[in-house]
Amino acid sequence: MPSASTGAPTTVGALTPPSRQQDPASPAGPAGHGLAPGLPGYRRMSFALFAAGVATFALLYSTQALLPAVSAGYGVTASAASWTVSAATGALALCVLPLSALSERFGRVRLMTVSLVVASLVGLLVPLAPNLEWLVVLRAVQGAALAGIPASAMAYLAEEVRPKALVAAIGLFVAGNSIGGMSGRVVTGWVTQLWGWRAGLAAVGLMAVVCTVAFRLLLPKARHFTPGSLDPRALAATVRGHLADPLLLRLYGIGALFMTVFGAVYTVVGYRLVDAPFSLPQGVAGSVFLVYLVGTVSSAAAGKLVGRLGRRGALYLAVGTTAAGLLLSLADSLTAVLLGLVLITAGFFAGHAVASSSVSRTAKTGRAQASALYQSAYYLGSSAGGTLGAIAFHSGGWAATVLLGLLAVLGVVSITLVGSYAARAQERRFVPQH
Repeated sequence: MPSASTGAPTTVGALTPPSRQQDPASPAGPAGHGLAPGLPGYRRMSFALFAAGVATFALLYSTQALLPAVSAGYGVTASAASWTVSAATGALALCVLPLSALSERFGRVRLMTVSLVVASLVGLLVPLAPNLEWLVVLRAVQGAALAGIPASAMAYLAEEVRPKALVAAIGLFVAGNSIGGMSGRVVTGWVTQLWGWRAGLAAVGLMAVVCTVAFRLLLPKARHFTPGSLDPRALAATVRGHLADPLLLRLYGIGALFMTVFGAVYTVVGYRLVDAPFSLPQGVAGSVFLVYLVGTVSSAAAGKLVGRLGRRGALYLAVGTTAAGLLLSLADSLTAVLLGLVLITAGFFAGHAVASSSVSRTAKTGRAQASALYQSAYYLGSSAGGTLGAIAFHSGGWAATVLLGLLAVLGVVSITLVGSYAARAQERRFVPQH
């Protein structure tokens, strides 16, 4: 799964009043200092964070592709099995903000290392869960541990990489996120088909251990980190300020609703593909997550879309693409379903890129906390989407899950329209009165 930060340009777009537009945050270090292509340590840093991204998202969504097998193994419904995904993403959402504060005090490298080690070790215990309750508990612990990666990685890059090289470095980290989310699902699908779902989870756990070792051996020491103090009152004041900002709230809502659609669809699509009329083997059904590669392309294209259409236009295009994919997936044709997933994935990643790339630029102060709040909303949307999508599927089949997705898409449209009205009202305040 992609992280809440993307390599897309931080363009606020037409919905932002003139008083709110500002320059993007620049890295902490001077322009002549830090890592850059061709300098010692840059390649090591890039591969280290790529490995961290792979491990994080392979672990976070490791049970998603094999939920039908988990349901059969424990004899539970789709909605019950979906908690193995929702518990992890929900715990991550709740822990991102406090762990981002800890990274300010104890350092990015230390927090990322502890997070990966704990999550990987728990990943080796997950296949041994004797029942669904223990599996959900272990997955929640895993999600809480993984929160240290999105809470620290972007701050580490901003501090250690030269400004001109920052976009490329972030892009490689995001690529690791995408490939990790995709490969974890594909690996578990095929291993599960051959040796069972517990073996599938074990394979992902071992892959995460390898990635963790590579991360720790490769990552250069932080040279520009300055420890800060842990001041709960200052953190609370910053958070309250962000939550009182109407534009930030709209961006958080858009991210959460887009992720609700995505979480619902990909949590239960495996059930649809292994059941009639398709009746695909588990490995083939898991391979559907190769569609994630479409998301990498649409995320990269989001910046160009904003430049041509403005943020509102880009969001409407993302919404329309997602809705078209949902409707197309209703057909009892495997080709139509796969094309629908392509459209849903492209629309989601484009919408997520537009919303997430606006957050740090919108926030005048406390950008790290503003981004952490976006990630919390984003993963809460994933958790809600997984659970509600499974409940809808259990109650009314795939059509009910599609209806849930369309309602979430309608929510994005509503928020965008409200933002458009607010922007026009704000702009009128700047028009001189004659």
